[in-house]
Amino acid sequence: MNRLRVLRCSLRRFLPKFGERLLRPFYLLKRKAPLASYIANRFITMAVMLFILGFAVFGLMELAPGDIVDQIMMQQLFSETQSHGSSVALNRQAMSMEQLEARRVSLGLDQPFYVQYFRWLRRAAFHGDLGQSLISRAPVSFLIAARLSNSVILNLISLGLITFFSFFLGVYFSTKAGTRADLAITFFALVLHAFPGILMLILLQLFASVTGLFPVTAYPPFPFASNPGGFVFSYAHHIFLPLLASFLGGIGGTLRMIRATMLDQLGQPYIASLRARGISEWRVYFNHAFRNTLNPYITGSANLLAGLFSGSLILEIIFAYPGIGRLMYEAVLQEDINLVLANIMFVSFLVLLGMVLADILLAVVDPRIRYGRE
Repeated sequence: MNRLRVLRCSLRRFLPKFGERLLRPFYLLKRKAPLASYIANRFITMAVMLFILGFAVFGLMELAPGDIVDQIMMQQLFSETQSHGSSVALNRQAMSMEQLEARRVSLGLDQPFYVQYFRWLRRAAFHGDLGQSLISRAPVSFLIAARLSNSVILNLISLGLITFFSFFLGVYFSTKAGTRADLAITFFALVLHAFPGILMLILLQLFASVTGLFPVTAYPPFPFASNPGGFVFSYAHHIFLPLLASFLGGIGGTLRMIRATMLDQLGQPYIASLRARGISEWRVYFNHAFRNTLNPYITGSANLLAGLFSGSLILEIIFAYPGIGRLMYEAVLQEDINLVLANIMFVSFLVLLGMVLADILLAVVDPRIRYGRE
């Protein structure tokens, strides 16, 4: 008992000192460079969140019935039944069961999901290897790189259009508060914000198929290298309706937020003081009130970008757009766990990175925001 008490006392003395020594560099960094310390903390949080997310994805895929080897076997049985008859197919099934089990072992699918996850995590963290697709046997990084640029281009163009028109219309109609034009634009913004996105996509798809003014697919049928100039015009023609759907789905809430923020700023006492001093209305709006609307927009832009990426999944499926959302949908249907995990982790990383950049941009735009003590 005396030895246990001595051991407990020594641990109580040692652990606080050890923890203080371990955390001392972080305290020094926070004191000398608070913004760098904040960014480091956010990246550490991102790593923890991505780790938990990947573990959850592997667990959910494990709960799904069957695996990719079962799907391969069912496809082989279906093709052999169509060509040779059911009896020949059943005989070949019995003969190939050992081969299927051997393939399951070679792919590591016989191991528990947490063993598969940590094996994948070790390859990705230390070797930069995201694995191979279990269907096409192509490198996952190659498949993601081939589709990611399409999704990024679509979402960034949509985000730019939403930002420009939301600020332009929000600031303009905040000066017309209470008029018929303001009531009309507020009503339409509310309708667009509440309108189901999938229904809008279906209606635009029907419009394209009935009128023939726009193609029903969102990507040109020929590669960029064959005709660069023609590809640009064809791409703009093909992507118009999907881009319109993404724009209409995002401008409603953003426009209402900017208009409400501008009206709130225009009612502040400092605006009345500026007007009493004879400051021109143009300077009051754009040099003072407009700058204070940037903070809520920057905060919400990360969520807006996340919503665009998540909404592009349905968009890419309906309009057959070769983006990362459609790639993830096909990987989930085929239970290609390597491709599913890499897709989800990569998109989640982009969203979390956007949130970190939004926080940094807040400190740049608003001098009142400081991360850490002065």
